Amino acid sequence: MRNVLPTNTAAFNGFPVIRWLTVPFLVVAIVRSCVHLFSADGGAQSIAGIDIAVEGGNNIVALFHQWGAIQLILAVVLAVLFARYPGLTPLVLLALVADPVLRDIAGQIMPVTSTTTPPGAALNAPVFVAVLALFVASLAERKSLRKS
Repeated sequence: MRNVLPTNTAAFNGFPVIRWLTVPFLVVAIVRSCVHLFSADGGAQSIAGIDIAVEGGNNIVALFHQWGAIQLILAVVLAVLFARYPGLTPLVLLALVADPVLRDIAGQIMPVTSTTTPPGAALNAPVFVAVLALFVASLAERKSLRKS
C-alpha cells in the first residue's frame, strides 16, 4: 500500500520502463473519451454497433456523449497525476486496472445489444491483463533506490 500512496509523490522508485509502458494506455483513454464526446453519434452506432434509429435513440447518443465527458475528465486527471506526481504511477495504474473490471461488471448487470462487438468489450480481457501486469510491476522498487 505504501507504493500505491507513497509519501514522496515526486519520485517513482520503480523501473522507468513501467512509466513508458503506461503512457499508451493513458493516450488511449484520452482518445477513447474524445471519440465518445465529439463523434456525431458518440460512437454508439459507428463503433459499438448500437441501433440508434429507435425511439429514444437520441437519448442513447446523449448518454454516450456524457459518458465521453466523464471519461475525459478521469483520463485527464490521471494523465496530470501521472505527469506531475511520478510517485503516483501505481495509483494511476490501479485506476486503469479498475476500468475494464468495472465495465465488465456493468456489462454483466445489463448487457448491451449491438450488431458488432464493441472494441471495449473485445479488449477488456487483454487490457486488464496488460495493465494488471504493469500495476504489479510498478510496485517493485529498484534495488539501488531502496533504503538501508
